[in-house]
Formats: sequence, structure tokens, C-alpha cells
Amino acid sequence: METTSKKHLGRNISRIREMKGMKQETLAEILGISQQKMSVIENTEELDDTKLNEIAKALDVPANAIKEYSDERMINIISNNTFQDDSSAVKNLFNPTFNPIDKLVEAYDENKKL
Repeated sequence: METTSKKHLGRNISRIREMKGMKQETLAEILGISQQKMSVIENTEELDDTKLNEIAKALDVPANAIKEYSDERMINIISNNTFQDDSSAVKNLFNPTFNPIDKLVEAYDENKKL
């Protein structure tokens, strides 16, 4: 069963932001506005297309994903952007520039000195 919410764009923005694990303050900072203004936007039912496109870009989703929000579609969009992303930030999460065992040995050696 697909859950679709078209009526309240601000609520859809809030859901998408939360699904991405992003705080309201972080999204506001990306948009160059205050957290209070972001709160107002998330409580607004309708938004003009310019503002909607700006927010969609900040959330890294298509504007239609906000307009025609559904839990199922959003999970697919976020999954595709997150798990198939080849960006250096994602690579760094899984390919550290240090050897974890070396770090453990260093910590052990430091403890022995104390």
C-alpha cells in the first residue's frame, strides 16, 4: 500500500529531511536561512516553485518527490542516492585512510606508557 501525501508541502519536506537523517538546523544552514524560518516553511501547506526547487536541491531530491510524496518512492530515491553514490564522502566511510589495527596498537602502546 502506497502512502501518498500531496496536500502539505512543508510536512513532505519535513518527512524527507527526517528520512535523510538531517536536522532542521542543517537544512536551514544549507538554504542560508534561520532554523525558525525553516520551521515556518515546514508548517506551510503551499510553496512557490522557486523555493520548492531550492529546497529540493538542498535535499538532493527531485521537486516532484516533494510535491507527490510517498514513503515508498522516497525510500527508493534515498536508497539510490545513498547506496549507489560513488562520491568521495561515501568512499571515505568505507575505505579509511589508516589501518584500524595500527590505531589499536598505537592506543595499546600509549596505555602501556601510562
